[in-house]
Amino acid sequence: MKLSPRDAPGYFARPEADRAGLLIYGADAMRIALRRAEVIAALVGPKGEEEMRVTRMQAGELRKDPARLNDAVKAASFFPGPRVAFVEDATEALAAPILAALEDWREGDAQIIVTAGQLKPTSKLRKTFETHKNAYAAAIYDEPPSRAEIEAMLQKSGLKNIAQEALRDLNDLGRALDPGDFRQTLDKLALYKLNDEGQVTPEDVAACAPASVEADLDDVLHVVAEARSGEIGPLMKQLRAQGVQPVALVIAASRHFRALYTAASDPGGVSQGIARMRPPVFGPRRDRMQRQAQAWGAANLQAALSVLTEVDLALRSAGQTAPQMALVERALIRLAMMIRR
Repeated sequence: MKLSPRDAPGYFARPEADRAGLLIYGADAMRIALRRAEVIAALVGPKGEEEMRVTRMQAGELRKDPARLNDAVKAASFFPGPRVAFVEDATEALAAPILAALEDWREGDAQIIVTAGQLKPTSKLRKTFETHKNAYAAAIYDEPPSRAEIEAMLQKSGLKNIAQEALRDLNDLGRALDPGDFRQTLDKLALYKLNDEGQVTPEDVAACAPASVEADLDDVLHVVAEARSGEIGPLMKQLRAQGVQPVALVIAASRHFRALYTAASDPGGVSQGIARMRPPVFGPRRDRMQRQAQAWGAANLQAALSVLTEVDLALRSAGQTAPQMALVERALIRLAMMIRR
């Protein structure tokens, strides 16, 4: 039987223990691995691995010993409870031993869990699971988690008191990150709020989200965008001491001002433009960039990007004789002075 994309997340969280098997397939190996781990944990419980009620085998192992899966399905356990025989990275070449074990499955046997990459509609492995009366096939698509899935993950992590603004940031983060990175971010957030009964805020999400740019570069870019020209010199001195290259600084400044320009020129307004940024920005940094975009306006930001383009070309010019870091510092001070006039 087919599991639709709408029904699959619910089934992975609460699988039916009396089914013969489940095939999970798709292009994204990380998404498949997370779903497979979820469904196996739900089937065998927290002590399933410890009690040896899960038998794992790679595709290569089954290829060498085609009877291994059927033996694992039929094997008795010393401990009571559901059992799982899991085949990882299966291919169409392994259809015969997998389907033979599925055909021979009887009530009380271990449930057969199979993961595979992309399978064509004509795949024998896929077609058999899709048409089997006591097994399921679920396709995993390269799509970000839905709001309901994110809320379920938060519940599972023990995070219940979530501010709406923080939930919005987590939704944005779910669309921007790979599934594994997003899962790690939620785990980090759960540890961050351990024994803290307070509400999860956008600031908490920002503290746990992967950094998109280096913090030191962020400092000088915000100073420039907020027209605090007197603070540029000391920060540039620190960056030079840390070995930051002039070209890297110009690239980071261009990225920052391009993001501000995109937000300022968005038809839906600056707040909509900030919300559409990829990768997303969170908490205080998002509010800060929104204020910067509003203060500059699209016309000034376009002029700022022209200044940065000129500096970038000058740095790459073979005939440039002026010290490069001094050239960049002068350009940043010039930018900071633009909206003070």
